[in-house]
Amino acid sequence: MVSLKESLGKATLIDFWASWCGPCRQENPNVVALYNEFHNKGLNIISVSLDEDAADWKEAIAEDKLTWTHVSNLKEMKDPIALQYGVTQIPTTFLLDVSGKVVAVDLRGEALNAKVKKLLNIK
Repeated sequence: MVSLKESLGKATLIDFWASWCGPCRQENPNVVALYNEFHNKGLNIISVSLDEDAADWKEAIAEDKLTWTHVSNLKEMKDPIALQYGVTQIPTTFLLDVSGKVVAVDLRGEALNAKVKKLLNIK
């Protein structure tokens, strides 16, 4: 069981993805690089998988070297977390500030990197 409230006090990226999603898997190396650069400076990542098959999901985590917290209800797009956040396509990301307020949605690459730096007060 993982609670988002436990992550408060850190900037947090909530990443909705799935093992079967090509664009998600293509983006994973960028998320890994972001995590490696900023985790020790206060960034947390929680990935929410919209997979249905646990073996495929876990294999993708290992293959893509995703070392942060992962959750899944194995209900694909009917996942209650995805429904709560209004996720209708993946990949979808939400960047939260230290208080848990959503400050950006679906940023990628340099735009995400710049926003994380700003949230963490890194020059």
